[in-house]
Amino acid sequence: MSYSFDPDVGLIVLSAFARCGIRKPELGQEHLWDAGQEANFLLAEWANKQPLLWKSELISQPLTQGTQTYVLNANVVMLTTVYIETTSGTTPTDRVLGPLSTVEYASLPNKTVQSPPTSFWFDRQTIPQITFWPVPDGAGPYTAFMRAVTQVQDATIPNNSDLDVPYRAFDAFLAGLAHRLARIYAPALEQQRKQDAIEAWNIFANNDVENVPMFITPGIGTYFRN
Repeated sequence: MSYSFDPDVGLIVLSAFARCGIRKPELGQEHLWDAGQEANFLLAEWANKQPLLWKSELISQPLTQGTQTYVLNANVVMLTTVYIETTSGTTPTDRVLGPLSTVEYASLPNKTVQSPPTSFWFDRQTIPQITFWPVPDGAGPYTAFMRAVTQVQDATIPNNSDLDVPYRAFDAFLAGLAHRLARIYAPALEQQRKQDAIEAWNIFANNDVENVPMFITPGIGTYFRN
């Protein structure tokens, strides 16, 4: 029994060219350069298809009274959950914060009021920022914990570099790369490789989820009169 299947980027590139009808002896430096570029463009495409749960990590940020905005690492792509931990004595208490859109935050009449934070605005700039509202007051200390989805590490062909994706994503990545390379080297196969890529991505994405029940409760209280 073995669980060692873990192809490096170079091996995946060879398989992607094979799907385009190009065998190993036909490959040159230009092929590999194009493959390296397309592999990383594919990862950028995946970053826009969020969430990528295997890149989820918990980051923390101590909050300072009167400071509402904090700069995050440039590799943070999105936030899935944010909660505040307050410690009273030796007992920590966690409270989930609600997200605000840009318009919702802009519509707040008093953005500098201080109180225990209840909401956050994730500003998705090149260097992302998170802004808390109300602004943290002196009743803490507060620590913000953020479940952040981060950028996938670059795909590098030399030195037998590993691909920064889980086992279950290998086929989706291979199919996506083969489609991108077919655009350049095998136009007659592009539509077939595109369909392969869509199918493989859907299989992977439909399983890259949390297996938990979801409950939807309608808010109908306002429909009743006393």
